[in-house]
Amino acid sequence: MGSVTDAAGNQIASVGSWSTMRPGARAVAGAFAVSGAVHLVRPAIFRPLIPPALPAPNVWIVGTGIAELVCAVGLASGQRWAPAATAATLLAVWPGNGWHAVATQRSSAHPAVKAAVWARLPLQVPMIFSVMRPYHDGAVTSEG
Repeated sequence: MGSVTDAAGNQIASVGSWSTMRPGARAVAGAFAVSGAVHLVRPAIFRPLIPPALPAPNVWIVGTGIAELVCAVGLASGQRWAPAATAATLLAVWPGNGWHAVATQRSSAHPAVKAAVWARLPLQVPMIFSVMRPYHDGAVTSEG
């Protein structure tokens, strides 16, 4: 990444990239990259998050994994669409995370597991805010 220039060659803005990302957005991009890969490689891990009312759990799991990988790449490469797509993905998985938290609370799971599952819900809020302003002030992207 570098800079955006006008027709005369004058720099008008720096382009967002991994090196200019705020730490929170970088953390979300990294988490999405890891989680997205795990969705594709070990989908069974995510089956408990899919409510029984949803058909074809593997389709939801693979689709979410692909969305997370696309968002991670978009954030890391400074794509203009990536913050909104990442926030939308976090909002889309929120109901599944909530369902999983309730189901886990009702189970015989260890209290630490129950706490960790519940902790994911409020943690998604700062993740959303961190990606909605992912780059240092003044940095913009050149891609549409």
